[in-house]
Amino acid sequence: MNFDLSDLRAFVMVADLASFRAAADALHLSQPALSRRVEKLEQALGFRLLERTTRKVELNAMGRAFLPRARHVLGELESALLGMVELSDRIRGLVTVACIPSAVNNFVAGVVREFHRRFPAIRVRLLDQSATEILLSVARAEADFGITYLGAQEPDLEFEQLAVEPFVLACRPDHPLATRKRVRWSELADYECVVLAPGSGNRLLIDQGLAHTGVPTRWTCEVQHVPAQLSLIEAGVGVGAVPRLALAGGAGASLVSVPLVEPALSRRVGTVRLRGRPLAGGVQAFHDALFEAQA
Repeated sequence: MNFDLSDLRAFVMVADLASFRAAADALHLSQPALSRRVEKLEQALGFRLLERTTRKVELNAMGRAFLPRARHVLGELESALLGMVELSDRIRGLVTVACIPSAVNNFVAGVVREFHRRFPAIRVRLLDQSATEILLSVARAEADFGITYLGAQEPDLEFEQLAVEPFVLACRPDHPLATRKRVRWSELADYECVVLAPGSGNRLLIDQGLAHTGVPTRWTCEVQHVPAQLSLIEAGVGVGAVPRLALAGGAGASLVSVPLVEPALSRRVGTVRLRGRPLAGGVQAFHDALFEAQA
């Protein structure tokens, strides 16, 4: 049947108050909107529920028979919702998530705050690790799932995309490139650069993206992790290519972000978990909350 709970509530309120005007005021609706809801319910049921005159509205025989059933449905829904609230207070457990450091600020922190409000008895443990370490943690079941940008091609892992994040040039506001609308990768050969070491996941993605372009990799300083790279860029050692979200708060907050083009490179950030293994109730709830926050 093509009606919803708002239509059912509208009918019950009109029946209780015997007035479309009073019911509309109580539900904070206009009278035409309220009338449409009641008419939609009647059309779905295939019979009229109310007799309307210019002075009053009252239930007909079908309406009097249907009213207690409508109250029962709404009462059952309210009881079910209250039961879920009570259940959330009783659920206990531990959710362990391995995630890249930039995901904590951009994807996880707000979700943890809201999740704790809904499920105060569930603890959340975050393992801030490198992308390759996250894959190992998930494979060894040391983490319930991971948030990373690697793993989409791993046969034993399921990858679900949260966001696509471009690589950008990070530089100080007083750097000559800071005022540019875009910078070509080939232009970086003319400047001092701080780069990530070849063993890092981000460096792997950059090298793969530039492999067939002939763009040289020139650097002044090499580091293992993005936070260290940003600290050196802030200190004026050079410029560097970083994931855009790495500049959102914390380290690198004072730096300028300039799009890198020719080619435009990006990384896919998402969750990874063991293929074919369902997540436990609390873990699944946290996993779902991450995607709801990005919707």
